[in-house]
Amino acid sequence: MKELVIISGKGGTGKTSITACFATLAQNKVMVDCDVDAADLHLILKPAIEKTTEFYSGKSAEIQSELCVKCGRCIQVCRFEAVSDDFVIDPIKCEGCGTCFFQCPVGAIKFEKVKSGDWFESNTRFGKLIHAKLGIAEENSGKLVSEIRNHARIVAHKNKNDLIIVDGSPGIGCPVIASISGANLVVIVTEPTLSGIHDAKRVLELTQHFKIQACLCINKFDLNLEICGQMEEFCKEKGVELVGKVPYDKVFTEAMIKEQSIVEYQPEGEVSAKIKEMWNKIISKLEGEKNEICNTNK
Repeated sequence: MKELVIISGKGGTGKTSITACFATLAQNKVMVDCDVDAADLHLILKPAIEKTTEFYSGKSAEIQSELCVKCGRCIQVCRFEAVSDDFVIDPIKCEGCGTCFFQCPVGAIKFEKVKSGDWFESNTRFGKLIHAKLGIAEENSGKLVSEIRNHARIVAHKNKNDLIIVDGSPGIGCPVIASISGANLVVIVTEPTLSGIHDAKRVLELTQHFKIQACLCINKFDLNLEICGQMEEFCKEKGVELVGKVPYDKVFTEAMIKEQSIVEYQPEGEVSAKIKEMWNKIISKLEGEKNEICNTNK
């Protein structure tokens, strides 16, 4: 079983559209949307939810007024000024550190886990999709990413799937680290802009730090051929394979409106041909890694 993760250094590069195309082309796979802060793969795949699991992460304090003796100890020890003068804890300011809970002399403070979101196991026309919805302004998205990736592995093992396709989070933060850890191959989707090349470099440094094989796809490459050329030179210098250059085309938007991947919407078009070519290269890299592992174990 292999894990393929598609990430980007910034939002808006077309990462999810590319992922949806891979989901269309791949066989015997499970899909995971790890962009839990702003999940949107489901908009194309139209999942039918089979199972919902509540996600609890972190704790929040609450003063029980009937037990409180108004000694003021909680106000003194709270470094985040979350406790008001009338002994009510502001849930927005509360960081869930638990100091007030442990310091309260009469045990008047509840300190319990809070629901931060939900994650789902769903069926789509392309197979199983594991996805999630993090609550507004909730934290610990990296923990939620790890949880749904682990469940995807369980599902893949149970159903004897060969591949897990992960739509990762943008950026280089905790959710991205949780998205790529343990992956066999990472595809970095970028665009020919100054911010695109800057963020692609940062993401590549992240994959190199964790010793994960990575390759690059330049989406909308023809919008700025000069910067596209800089990206190609950068790939040569760093020894990173450029697996695809996808041209800009309004058909991407048309396909999204129809809730389809571009490979479904226009299977014989130029863009679909480029994506299919890129997919064949990615499959070859995954199979090459498999052969390398087998040779090592002999």
